[in-house]
Amino acid sequence: METWVFHHPACLGHEPGPGHPESPQRIHVVMKALRQPEFSQLAWREAPLGTREQVLLVHGAEYVDAIAAAAPNSGLVALDGGDTLMSPGSWEAVMRCVGAACAGVDAVMAGEAANVFCATRPCGHHAEPERAMGFCIFNQAAIAAAYALDAHGLQRVAVVDFDVHHGNGTQAAFFHRPQLFLGSSHQSPLYPGTGAASETGASGNIVNLPLPPGCGSKLFRAQIAGELLPALRRFAPQLIVMSAGFDAHHGDPLANMALEDEDFAWITREVMMVAGEMCEGRIVSILEGGYSAEGLAGGSAAHVRALMGR
Repeated sequence: METWVFHHPACLGHEPGPGHPESPQRIHVVMKALRQPEFSQLAWREAPLGTREQVLLVHGAEYVDAIAAAAPNSGLVALDGGDTLMSPGSWEAVMRCVGAACAGVDAVMAGEAANVFCATRPCGHHAEPERAMGFCIFNQAAIAAAYALDAHGLQRVAVVDFDVHHGNGTQAAFFHRPQLFLGSSHQSPLYPGTGAASETGASGNIVNLPLPPGCGSKLFRAQIAGELLPALRRFAPQLIVMSAGFDAHHGDPLANMALEDEDFAWITREVMMVAGEMCEGRIVSILEGGYSAEGLAGGSAAHVRALMGR
């Protein structure tokens, strides 16, 4: 089986304005990296449109309706004071993100794909059930996990989030849902200010690993190996979703965790090992943050290379 990549040109249509870190250029960088000859064995798939029903698995109906109504015909609309904006192309972009994530779940559950990477934007893990924030509008990683429960009858689905910022939206969506697990490594202190180790969910289903600025590879790997991976194995997931952010890279302008490309390959391989033990290798990875060209290109290439077993 192959590694599938879901993408759609509409993801370029979300344009939050000049100088905004979450720019369409991010996808150009990722696509250029994954179109190199070494990735010729990837299977490319068009991201379908997600459905309202899929979004409602995580987000409230009033919130979804408000986002749909906010989509402008021209110009920009701010959703959270300026960080998270909608342009005329944003609605389709976020619905392609949702569609890619859910189609990825379908593909690995059907045994059609070995694993999946969703090369989509905007990112999603800061979006809470009733609130857009941190560049994120709908939380496609959380939606993918909830969709796996709803559409495929799974009982335990995990999200592993290695974005440099804490996935507060995923935590909020999972906090009272013991069938869903979140393991998050992130820099602390840093936006959004959540993700303390004491935040464990209503049933111990959340594992937060706050790491200090400049922590580097050694501490990152030690914490993942010593804390997150054992908890993930105890949870025994039937599917793993990865929130794959590359802003912990040493070149990223919005954080300073100082990781290398090989650290992203390493955590991918480690999670794949758990997936091989627990859930027949089923992984759906979704692009989150990453705001330097170097970090996005090198990190995403290292991640997908590992997904391909290289």
